[in-house]
Amino acid sequence: MWNALRSLKPLGLHFRRQVPLGRYYADFACFHPKLVIEVDGWTHDDLEYDAARDAFMRSEGFTVLRVTNDDVRFHRDDVVREVLRAAGRL
Repeated sequence: MWNALRSLKPLGLHFRRQVPLGRYYADFACFHPKLVIEVDGWTHDDLEYDAARDAFMRSEGFTVLRVTNDDVRFHRDDVVREVLRAAGRL
């Protein structure tokens, strides 16, 4: 996922990894536009924590896009299109 996000830099999207936001960490964040990408694995099952984290990030003005590890692994082009859509680049 990191390589795919880095490839978007020429489009003006500069992502950082493991970005602290308040008491939480975003897997990937782009500050312009305010976009957070969360990659969830099959063991990721703390829905209450995720909801609180997403609510906080949204309250800070971020759009939160959640994708699964399988999406990244098997449908990376689709994920990149979703990132571009969420960033207003499509």
